Amino acid sequence: MPRAEVGTPKYLANKMKAKGLQKLRWYCQMCQKQCRDENGFKCHTMSESHQRQLLLFADNSSKYINDFSYDFAKGYISILRRQFGSKRVSANRVYQEYISDRDHVHMNGTRWVTLTGFVKWLGATGQAVIDETERGWYITYIDRSPETVEREKKKKKKEKMEKNDEERTMEMLERQIKMGLEKAGPIPEPVYTEFTREHEEELVKLDLNLKQEKKPVAVAMPLEKMFKRPVDPPCNSTVNKKIKIEDKKRTALDDIMEEEERKKEKMNRKDHWLTENIVVKVVTKSLGIDFYKQKGVVKEVINKYGAVVKLLDSGKKLKLDQEHLETVIPAIGKQVKIVNGAYSGSVATLLSLDEKNFCVCVEIAKGLLKGRKVENVQYEDICKLYDADE
Repeated sequence: MPRAEVGTPKYLANKMKAKGLQKLRWYCQMCQKQCRDENGFKCHTMSESHQRQLLLFADNSSKYINDFSYDFAKGYISILRRQFGSKRVSANRVYQEYISDRDHVHMNGTRWVTLTGFVKWLGATGQAVIDETERGWYITYIDRSPETVEREKKKKKKEKMEKNDEERTMEMLERQIKMGLEKAGPIPEPVYTEFTREHEEELVKLDLNLKQEKKPVAVAMPLEKMFKRPVDPPCNSTVNKKIKIEDKKRTALDDIMEEEERKKEKMNRKDHWLTENIVVKVVTKSLGIDFYKQKGVVKEVINKYGAVVKLLDSGKKLKLDQEHLETVIPAIGKQVKIVNGAYSGSVATLLSLDEKNFCVCVEIAKGLLKGRKVENVQYEDICKLYDADE
């Protein structure tokens, strides 16, 4: 039976009946025809027009499959770029947005059998960054447009300039401190001498008078008679003295260092903290009770948010997301690695714990800032450094 002509009542009726998504197994990609039931699809496969399309496909099958694959990938990447940009999103969510269009190219006409195979192809060709989690595959589009590339270059150049300014400021501060110590000269060491008496025959007498003496009774007297001018309340004077002492102790160098630390904190604070050679704890129960609360060492970081963890007890390797891991706080005196914040990436020594405020005090152990003490570092910003000798 021939197709109804465009614009006729029969054509409009067929379009209204075919509105919306139908079952994929009753769709013919070569003829671009969607059937509503199995009987209609069977009649379509026996039709003369379908047989002609099959003969054309048999002559050059690779051309049709490549064309369908190109159209499918183009539509999928277009939705990923326009709706989600460079955000990390579930691959299945993008696919649902793509197939919501009734006239889309179906996957059964492409060279990919499953969505997983297509996602892996995107990662292999460098069009997107992919990572597998317990919830499925996640994808991040790599924008290589000229505007984005230029914007990234300007951003990196700005960060480099800020880093150079910061390094120059730190070097200037260190030179000032060194010059101040040189001008002050060497600090004299205390000299300890033996205690000697001037008169060896002198006797030491103790007056032990155990009699209780009556204490005089205090008589109230107005302050105006005791002092010539009125006296401020003692509490206010004490507070004022403390404030003056604190103001004298604080210097311009302290303000500069505090401002630099705030800049560091803002620049180095990230939403990911995983790094290699640190000890972490598994906090998810989805892997089973055998792995819950187990400790392991991070062997490899995958796309910033995932990691390959080798368990310390069993030696098994797991691929986990950072949401399913937490940092480990070692004993006092052990080495830790600062994984987030102003001093991110530095190796330090744990000095003390503040359990009430969930923070610690550490001392930088390596680098230009060696010996500097950093206080009020949160638990999640440091992690135990793996030591193979333990």
